[in-house]
Amino acid sequence: MGINTRASRAKTSRTAITIIFLVSAALVTATLFSCAARSKGFTETGWFRTVEATETHDLYARNRDGSRYFNPWLRMPEKRFMDIIMWRFFGPARFTEKEQNHLPEIIPDTAQRIEAFKGDFILWIGHNTFLVRIQNTWWLTDPILTKRALLPARKTPPALTIEELNRLAAPLNIIISHNHYDHLDRETMETLPRNAAVYAPMGLKQTILDMNKTRVIEMDWWDKAHSGGDSTLICLPAQHWSMRVSQKRNQTLWASFLLQTPNYTLYFGGDSGYFKGFREFGKKFPAIDYAFLATTAYYPRWFMHYQHMNIPEAVKGFEELGARYFIPTQWGTFHLGDEPVGVPALELEAYIRENNLDSKRFKILDIGQILPITPNTKEEAYEYTATLPRI
Repeated sequence: MGINTRASRAKTSRTAITIIFLVSAALVTATLFSCAARSKGFTETGWFRTVEATETHDLYARNRDGSRYFNPWLRMPEKRFMDIIMWRFFGPARFTEKEQNHLPEIIPDTAQRIEAFKGDFILWIGHNTFLVRIQNTWWLTDPILTKRALLPARKTPPALTIEELNRLAAPLNIIISHNHYDHLDRETMETLPRNAAVYAPMGLKQTILDMNKTRVIEMDWWDKAHSGGDSTLICLPAQHWSMRVSQKRNQTLWASFLLQTPNYTLYFGGDSGYFKGFREFGKKFPAIDYAFLATTAYYPRWFMHYQHMNIPEAVKGFEELGARYFIPTQWGTFHLGDEPVGVPALELEAYIRENNLDSKRFKILDIGQILPITPNTKEEAYEYTATLPRI
C-alpha cells in the first residue's frame, strides 16, 4: 500500500513539474514573440513622426512628478526585463572585421603638449570626458579615467592620468550631465581637486558631496550659473533618463549644458535621443561654436532610439543647433550598444561623404588630440581651425 502511494505521489509530482515547465516555456515563448513584434514594429519614419508630434512648449514644462523626473514632451517607454533579454541574446547585429577593430588613435605625451600649448583648446581625454581651456579657465566634462564604467571595460586608455590632470588644470570647473556610471565615476571624482566647482543636474548634490567635493551647484533645466572667466553656464533639457545602484530610476535629473564665454559658445549634449530641443536651442542661442554630441549605443534601434541618437539624427541635431563645428563624443571607449566602439566614427565619415557635407565642420578627434580655439573673432577662428593640422 505504501509503495503504491509513493509511486502515485511521484507520478503526480512529475506531472506537475511537466505542466509547470510547459506553462513557463509557453510564457517565455509568448514574451519573446511579443518583444520580437516590438522590435519589428519600429521604423525610423514612425519614430520621426513621433518626435515631430511633440510640442516645443513642453521643453519648458514641469519635469518632476513626485520623486521622479521625466521628459514632459515625450515620456520614456517602459523597458521590460524580456526586452533586455531580447536585445542581449537574440539577433545581434553583424559587423565587418574593419568595423570590429577600428579604434581612435592614442596620441602620446598629452601632458607635455598641454604645457607647451599656450592658447585656448579642446582636448579629448576619452568617452565623454573633454578638457577645455578658455582664457585660462578650465572645464572638464563627465570625468571618467578608470578602467571600467561599472561593468564595461575601456577599449582605449584615457589621454591623461588623474595625477597629470590635477597638476595641469587648476582651478577646475566640472560639468556632470547625469548619474550613469560612464558619466559620473566615483573613483575619478574622489581624486579630483576637492574644491573644484561641480555643476550637476537636480538631485545629485549629496551624491557628489560624498565624492570628496565641497562645491556643488545643482541646476534645473533653464537655470543659469555664472562662473570664472566671465562665463555663463546654462542647464538645458536632454532626452534621457537616470539610474544608479544607490538611486532609483529617474530619481535625479539629466541635462545638456551650454557654456557661454566672451568669445565662444560650446554646447555639451551629454546623453540624449533626438528631440525638438536642438531646434529650440538653435533659435534661442544662435551663436554656438562647438556642439559636443553623443554618437554611441544606438543599435539596436528599436531598443535605443529614445535615449541615443544614430548618426543621421546626431547630424540633424547639429544642423538644428546651427553650430559651426560638430565634435562626436562617447565613441571609441566603452562598448555600450550592439555596435563595436569604433563604428560611430566610421558611419559618421561615410555619412559626411554620402551627403556631400563640409568635412571641415566635423572634428572627429583622436584620444589626446588638442583642438585649438583661436583668441580672435569667430570668423577668423573658423578659417584658422579648419585648416590647422592635428596637434
